[in-house]
Amino acid sequence: MKEFRYFLTKIHHYAGKILYINMISMVIIGLLDGIGILLLIPMINMTGIINFQAAGTPLGGVLYYLEGVAAFLGLPGILAIYVLIVVAHNIVHRQITIRNAIIQQGFFRHLRVQTYDSFLHANWDFFIKNRKSDLINFMTTEVARASAGTSSFLQFASSLIFTVIQIGLALMLSPTITSFILISGIFLVLLNRKFLKWSMELGKRNYDLGRSYLAGITDQINGIKDIKSNTLEDSRMVWYQDITERMQNEQIEYTRLKTKSQLYYKIASAVLIAVFIYLGVVLFNAQVTQLMLIIVIFSRLWPRVAGIQGSLEQLATTIPAFKAVIAIQNESRNAREFTEAADDIRPMEVHTSMECKDVFFRYRKDQPEFALNNINLHIPANQMTAVVGKSGAGKSTLIDLLMGLNQPEYGEIFIDGIPLTSDRLVSLRRAISYVPQDPFLFNTTVRENLLLVKPGASVDEVWEALEFSSAAEFVRKLPDGLDTVIGDRGIKLSGGERQRLVLARAILRKPSILVLDEATSALDTENESKIQHALEMLKGKMTIIVIAHRLSTIRNADQVIVMENGFIIQRGEFGQLAEERKSVFSKLLKNQMKASY
Repeated sequence: MKEFRYFLTKIHHYAGKILYINMISMVIIGLLDGIGILLLIPMINMTGIINFQAAGTPLGGVLYYLEGVAAFLGLPGILAIYVLIVVAHNIVHRQITIRNAIIQQGFFRHLRVQTYDSFLHANWDFFIKNRKSDLINFMTTEVARASAGTSSFLQFASSLIFTVIQIGLALMLSPTITSFILISGIFLVLLNRKFLKWSMELGKRNYDLGRSYLAGITDQINGIKDIKSNTLEDSRMVWYQDITERMQNEQIEYTRLKTKSQLYYKIASAVLIAVFIYLGVVLFNAQVTQLMLIIVIFSRLWPRVAGIQGSLEQLATTIPAFKAVIAIQNESRNAREFTEAADDIRPMEVHTSMECKDVFFRYRKDQPEFALNNINLHIPANQMTAVVGKSGAGKSTLIDLLMGLNQPEYGEIFIDGIPLTSDRLVSLRRAISYVPQDPFLFNTTVRENLLLVKPGASVDEVWEALEFSSAAEFVRKLPDGLDTVIGDRGIKLSGGERQRLVLARAILRKPSILVLDEATSALDTENESKIQHALEMLKGKMTIIVIAHRLSTIRNADQVIVMENGFIIQRGEFGQLAEERKSVFSKLLKNQMKASY
């Protein structure tokens, strides 16, 4: 089981010497427990009721020495030693428990950080291929389930070490009887291998259900406005009741599986103890005290053996989650676009132009059609270039390439005549501010949302950015000004206010390149004119690239690029393209004019 071996290797690399210290401590606990049992022999002999004869056994010399110590110390002394051993046993056990918690929680955090780091540094194609809800599921549920296997492994290791020491002690007391029990126990373990297989299958079902649950609930919370406006509450509730019932049934099934295996072991324990007592008395002529001590050993040992089986079953249920985490980590690492950005990499400055030369791009190489075809484009520095076209024309795909989120399959992108290679991506990203169609804001204050892109910005710089984006006026009217909490995704603000706030954040960064992806498509005329005014103020100060749905926003653009089906079919100034009556741009303009009446 390669995932299990990989899991153990990860714990070994993470925990290091702490894991081995714990292992040694577990050995000490097992030895202390064994010594405690051996001390029972001189105490029993001192009562005079039964005299245990250990001559001829591997422990004969040890027990003879203990008899001498007992005679010297007397019963009170032996009892005091026994109490001290129990105290030492529990102190060491407490330290092991604490160190196990350190290992488990530390490995949990390590796995989280490692997974999140691989996600953050993956390229854009990785995020296109994977659902956001699946990635959230990995970062929350599956990483937690995978790391929970650490506890099961440590319990397994503890039980195994204790079992080995106790079996060794039992072999020294009575090799014949102990060998019989071991053979019976091994046979029982082999018979119950099916429980591990069932646990693996159960873990796989739990993984699939958990992913479906999180995906569905994420979609429903994101679309709660559509659900309520279309009165879909009943149908969504039916879905929720169905999936939670299946999750409930899986948990009950796990409890049934676990208790069934434990039941088998407990019944088998009672049967085996009865059989070996009978055989010990009838066939092996064992002494009563010898049998009694072995019963004590195995009565303490069988719960541990059952614990080994239980730990293995619990580990088996986490293997599918760990396997999934390994797979997504490997996928994201293979999609890593660049090494972690160094602090000394400066933002790129565009002095002359950005260019696309013979660029072709498609999202999947097994698709026959390209999303972008033979793109040749020149974007002058410090001017406004607008990209227009129908939905699906390739506008956003082109912008993703210009921002370095995707790379061309054929052709090259140049910045100031220098090819855009992977080692220049960090510098390019630090030079770009991006304003999406659906503005994203965090559930915190206006100030904190703005300072995300420039933590050291002064208050004057913040207000200057707000003035540029025509957002200063409404921010001043907020209850707490810059310190007003704006809600999840800025829900306490209007659409236009959110858009202008995101634009202010983009401007605060003082980028060389400002990209607006249909940033005014959902705004009313007044807010659109404010955004347009802000762009006019920025012309000549930075390279502005606008994907425009409303053509009125780009009347003053220096260059308009018209796209259709992944091709650039027109380019020129706004007025020039508008006069070409049979062109695509002219038709788009006419349709918008008709829609406005």
